[in-house]
Amino acid sequence: MSDDDSTNEPERDRREVLREKAQLVHVKQSRARLARRSALVLAAVAAVAVVAVVVTWVVGSAASRPQLSPENTSEDGFAVSSISGAVQGMSAPDPDAAEPAPTDEAPAAEATPTATATAKPPVEIRVYVDYLSPAAREWQIANVQQLSSWVGQGAVTLTYHPVSMLTAKSNGTKYSLRAAGAAACVATYSPDTFFAYNNELLSKQPAVDSDGFTDKELASLAIASGVEDPKKVRACIEEESFSTWVKSATERAISGIPDTDDIALTGTPTVLVNGQQYVGSLSDPAEFSQFVLTSASDAFYKTQTASPTPTATPTP
Repeated sequence: MSDDDSTNEPERDRREVLREKAQLVHVKQSRARLARRSALVLAAVAAVAVVAVVVTWVVGSAASRPQLSPENTSEDGFAVSSISGAVQGMSAPDPDAAEPAPTDEAPAAEATPTATATAKPPVEIRVYVDYLSPAAREWQIANVQQLSSWVGQGAVTLTYHPVSMLTAKSNGTKYSLRAAGAAACVATYSPDTFFAYNNELLSKQPAVDSDGFTDKELASLAIASGVEDPKKVRACIEEESFSTWVKSATERAISGIPDTDDIALTGTPTVLVNGQQYVGSLSDPAEFSQFVLTSASDAFYKTQTASPTPTATPTP
């Protein structure tokens, strides 16, 4: 071997060593980049998984909450079937209260009549009520005695439509919405005490811009009114089972009230008598009674005109 070969050999060894080191560094860097990339991918996947879990939990929670429609409804209203129950501020029906639909038009003749007298049809009264509305409270307190008398006599059909126009007026507790939902719970599970509970909610109405009653207090008030199934009523109220329905019913009424001449809900109380809106004094029961009597007479006249064969005046 020549001297040149012996001189170049250490040089080649050093280059090989450096090349191997460079390759090792490159491999390490590649592995590090791959590890970082994998970590980023795993973090992204984990984040997506967390979001998916949260969304699933939120949707599942919403789905698990009862979003039901109440029973015993008629066009989003509850007909008063009974005036029984603990009705706050209501004494015995006034025997002198005006009767909107008397059953006899004339005294019987001495001879035997040849046709049966036609009775006036019951007057239809519909009330759209927000349980946080002071005006609704004023109207209810003024008219509760004669309303109970008319219903007891079968002279009127009385239907309440709970709505939530003042949901934002209770410090964020949504009392208007919750109270309307509570009324729907009572109407569903204890319809005979709905009138009593409706009257309690209005007569004991909290102030506007206050928190209002809690769900537990609303349930206790319902039980004190004498509901038939306290456990079901309490669960329904405390779970706010009909809140979604109340929102939808309110929106429908704002869009337009059925069986009227383009009347839409703009405030409460909105009181309709045979489809005509009452715009008189809310605190004067005599004025409202006169309005009902007038509507009853108009309805009777239309009935007689449409069906003239039976006569209200007996013929000897």
